[in-house]
Amino acid sequence: MWLTGVVGVTRSAVATSLLSASDPTVAVFVGVVAGVLLGTCSGLVPGLHANAFALVLASVASNVPGPPAALVAAILAAATVHTFLDVVPALALGVPDAALAPGALPGHRLVLGGRGREALRLSALGSGVALCLAVPLAVPITEATIRVYPLVRDSLWVVLVAVVVALVWTEPTTRAKLAACVTIAAATGLGLAVLDRPFSGPLPVGGVLAPLLAGLFGVPVLLDARHGAGVPPQGDTTLATSPRAVVRSVLAGTGGGAFVGYLPGVSAGVAGTLALAVLPGHDPDESARAYVTATSAATTATTVFALFAFVGLGTPRTGALVALSAAGLPAGLWIALPVTVVAGIVGAALVPLLGDRLLVVVGRVDQRRLVVGVCLFLVGLSWAFAGVAGVAVLAVAAVVGYVPVRFGCRRVHLMSVLMGPLILG
Repeated sequence: MWLTGVVGVTRSAVATSLLSASDPTVAVFVGVVAGVLLGTCSGLVPGLHANAFALVLASVASNVPGPPAALVAAILAAATVHTFLDVVPALALGVPDAALAPGALPGHRLVLGGRGREALRLSALGSGVALCLAVPLAVPITEATIRVYPLVRDSLWVVLVAVVVALVWTEPTTRAKLAACVTIAAATGLGLAVLDRPFSGPLPVGGVLAPLLAGLFGVPVLLDARHGAGVPPQGDTTLATSPRAVVRSVLAGTGGGAFVGYLPGVSAGVAGTLALAVLPGHDPDESARAYVTATSAATTATTVFALFAFVGLGTPRTGALVALSAAGLPAGLWIALPVTVVAGIVGAALVPLLGDRLLVVVGRVDQRRLVVGVCLFLVGLSWAFAGVAGVAVLAVAAVVGYVPVRFGCRRVHLMSVLMGPLILG
């Protein structure tokens, strides 16, 4: 009910803004501003995936009067800013007790060491530089991809198998490799069981993807950290890494983003993990910094390359582009690229600005109550998208998502929930 109300408020706010702008250029500008505001709010909401939020916006787009270009600008700007800011709740929530630091997620490891503000700036820096690199690189890469895409499409399962094998290979120990194989099998089975089944909930856009991803990637980490001490006091904003290391991480992440942007079923987290395999360094803290930087760069680069893939190949690779296709809205590069770049610049600036404050706020809140509140939110979100069956999927996905948390392999193997069914046809 509450989420349906939020959708209604969103529809009203966007409609009012767009109706007040009669000039097409002004309307697009208003659409970008509205999208930035919506993406800021959604990006700071724990567990709300960018794809899910894009579909929510698409569901109300047909009822919002205004130029189609302005609606496109609003959806793309919101989705872009969301992908920048969702690193903030990822760092602030689910931080385990300090005793669990060796097995913590890379971003949480930095937060536990008092380097959360540094992690935010590394994320913003990685995303910002990747944005500058991806735009000029996307043209020649797209031209080359168009030539080889028929071969890739016909042999997609081979490419995805190679990705899965490479992910397992990056695990440092035999135990972790075995845990990765178990995770891949469980996630693939879950994907085969639910992805092709019809699900519907109170929202006009139904689907199982939101509860599936929330259960796999959100609930397990939160439950595992419910006894944690919360966010400890954070240090200064100095980047304790060399410019050369940052450049290497950004280049690796951007390259991975190019790979992800044209390939279905593969996430930016996969690109970041593969990028780390080619980066030197064995220090845990330095690896954590490289992971945050490379993954942020991969996420942003994916957004840019996916725009060119959509125009060149006609295949949407992100939730925002799928949403635009579903709503029948135009998404030419003449509007999509400038909107994405502008929204990305704003998003990069907002990450440290809002992130520093959120780390302080979360540090003062009881961790157990916060975790319970976030989990209840995820239950409500799952019900809104897929009804009671969506809540059941959330619970089962949380059990599967607990495998890598408990047995010590990377959670990125859970993306087999999408890659596995694609491999098996």
